[in-house]
Amino acid sequence: MKHQKKFGTAPVFFTAISTILGAVMFLRFGFAVGNVGLLGAVAIILLGHLVTIPTAMAIAEIATNQKVEGGGEYFIISRSFGLVIGASIGIALFASQAISVAFYIIAFSEAFTPLVNFLTTNFQVPEFIAWLIGLKQTISIPALLILTVIVLTKGADLGVKTLYGVVFVLFLSLTAFFVGSTEYSRNVPLDVTKNISNYDPSDDLVYMPDNSVRMDLPRESEDGRPLPWSLFAVFAIIFPAFTGMTAGVGLSGDLENPGRSIPIGTLGATIGGMVIYILIAWKLSVGASPADLVDTKQLVMAKIAWQGWLLIPIGLAAATVSSALGSILVAPRTLQAIARDKILPSTKINSWLAHGRGTKDEPYNATMVVVAIAFVFVLIGGLDFVAEIISMFFMMTYGALNLISFLQHFAADPSYRPTFKSRWYISLLGALACFFLMFAINPTYAFLAIIFMIGFYFVINYYNSDKSNVAHIFQGVIFQISRRLQVFLQSAEKEKSKSWRPSTVCISENSFERLAVFDLMRWISQKYGFGTYIHYIPGYLSKKTNREAQEAKERLIKMSDSRKSNVYIDTMISPSYTSAIAQVIQLPGISGSENNLLLLEYSKDKKKHIHQITDNFKLIKSVQFDLIVLASSARGFGLNNQIHIWITQNDYNNANLMILLAYIIIGHREWTDGQIKIFAVYPESVLEEERNKLLHLIEEGKLPISVVNISFISAREAGDIRSIITTKSKDADLTMIGLREEAIKHNGIEEFEGYDGIGNILFVNASESKQIK
Repeated sequence: MKHQKKFGTAPVFFTAISTILGAVMFLRFGFAVGNVGLLGAVAIILLGHLVTIPTAMAIAEIATNQKVEGGGEYFIISRSFGLVIGASIGIALFASQAISVAFYIIAFSEAFTPLVNFLTTNFQVPEFIAWLIGLKQTISIPALLILTVIVLTKGADLGVKTLYGVVFVLFLSLTAFFVGSTEYSRNVPLDVTKNISNYDPSDDLVYMPDNSVRMDLPRESEDGRPLPWSLFAVFAIIFPAFTGMTAGVGLSGDLENPGRSIPIGTLGATIGGMVIYILIAWKLSVGASPADLVDTKQLVMAKIAWQGWLLIPIGLAAATVSSALGSILVAPRTLQAIARDKILPSTKINSWLAHGRGTKDEPYNATMVVVAIAFVFVLIGGLDFVAEIISMFFMMTYGALNLISFLQHFAADPSYRPTFKSRWYISLLGALACFFLMFAINPTYAFLAIIFMIGFYFVINYYNSDKSNVAHIFQGVIFQISRRLQVFLQSAEKEKSKSWRPSTVCISENSFERLAVFDLMRWISQKYGFGTYIHYIPGYLSKKTNREAQEAKERLIKMSDSRKSNVYIDTMISPSYTSAIAQVIQLPGISGSENNLLLLEYSKDKKKHIHQITDNFKLIKSVQFDLIVLASSARGFGLNNQIHIWITQNDYNNANLMILLAYIIIGHREWTDGQIKIFAVYPESVLEEERNKLLHLIEEGKLPISVVNISFISAREAGDIRSIITTKSKDADLTMIGLREEAIKHNGIEEFEGYDGIGNILFVNASESKQIK
């Protein structure tokens, strides 16, 4: 939807700085200095900006990389994290912005406290009227309604114009504050460690000629909490002041050049606000005693400022109206942007909230929702309670923004080229600080905020399964981790490990006709190894075969996902089986180390593919691959219960590989009750020696198998080995038989024949003997 965009950098800066120097500065900053002292107040300021400066830099960075449209922070998060998680965070952001309207309206009502006190003290006011004007809601509710009318009728244009006047009033108020002086400031020397916990009024009497130091120290705050407050408890109330630095980002849809205005305005307001707050902390500490500072029932800044009785309440009123105006302009635009992404479950609700009025696309309907939420919290009326709620949601949002910036740096996406660049460690520090402070402030609220966010994520993901979700976040990061791990593993191969781990590659032309080989790949690759499955398409590369390959790949990926496998899927178009084998055995392993095991397959009912295996046996062994060949039958893997391993005197290299593969397979959840049985067939002369070797492995724990599952058979008694295998393994679900290179050379396909009476067979040929630890 096209609408006029004409604002520059100034509205971003003024919106942010007028929100930063707002209600908290006037109403609670003296309270903070009184409780934790000047050093503690400076620590709170620096701690808060440990979050806000990295966040401002992250916003500036992301805003200069992409076109920022309406929705401000939500737009940045959703276009970086994906719509589902972006909307989950965006809804929390919207909630905090909407509640902020109530926070500033409640604070606005406190600007009238001196006037109310003056009226009730100097005039005979009826008891009911005194009670009524003493309620914050008496002022805050009409103020909210008036503000709503102004925003709905005049829109963002009037709001931005008002900012200039507000900033001017703030300037006058702060100037009056800094030039003002008190008896305390003229007589009592500065003590940076003095606070309400170590303050003794009698210490100051020596400096005060008229004994004007306050003696009645309040021992509890307005809501009954004991004093002094801890640093993190005070931080929770003060932090909303620092959150104002992102207020201008919400005007992104109304800015002529967001990529320039957002970085300059946001960073300028953040750093400028930090400096001003440090100066205010100093002025408060030298201008009033801790007892006066912690008293939230008075405007302590008014007692310090020149003509403070007039200028400070006016400044408070202007600042709170400005902050409320900023929030009531930003929050509806966030909600409107969420609705325009069609995130909410109802199409009608999305359409209603997305609707904008006039050439400037004012979010009229979304504003009504914001006002309704603000009205509820205005009725509650607790300033400190609302401050803690806001802190949690803003912390969550800022943590996400910093995390985005960190992940973008780590992912090294070529399309991520911001003109303003932060540093990855600054963003990481900001993210960690956010999540640490959430739990330091209030673990219960922090936990509930996270549950709130997770709940929204699952609800939104359920209704928006077609949109990018949490997997989108880590795609680039996983790519970089994978790349670095592969390089590391490759470089580490020079120190070859004695432990064997399968890195399997399989090629099959019959992926959709015979599923047994794919199942075997799943079992081998599930936990202990890595697997690459190649679907072979005979022919030459063309549009037709390429399209066929893509369709086959998509089918196999769906099949793999449905079975929750860890197999990497790909396709290969090659003119012959030999050329395909030559390509496959040269493929790099997905683990970063070279492939070491080749899996081939044929059907016992259709033995034409055996020739392809025997004809290419020499080629396969030229690269020292271990080779396993699956002969699949109509019975398949049966009950996934029994694996029989046949070891003969010629299987010196093959024996341990067969045992290792068997244990890898039964480690899969589909073989939970699986058992391994070993049949050792040796000549009479060495039978006892081989028996002792196997029993020794069992005793040492290197072969975790029961002695009753090992059968020793004399070769003379066995007679024809194929006959005895067929007899004893007819009920096995998988039978493993050694395969020797010399036998393939002399006997060819006959090595695979003679086993028709049993189910699936896995022929195993090891390039070298493996160690069993």
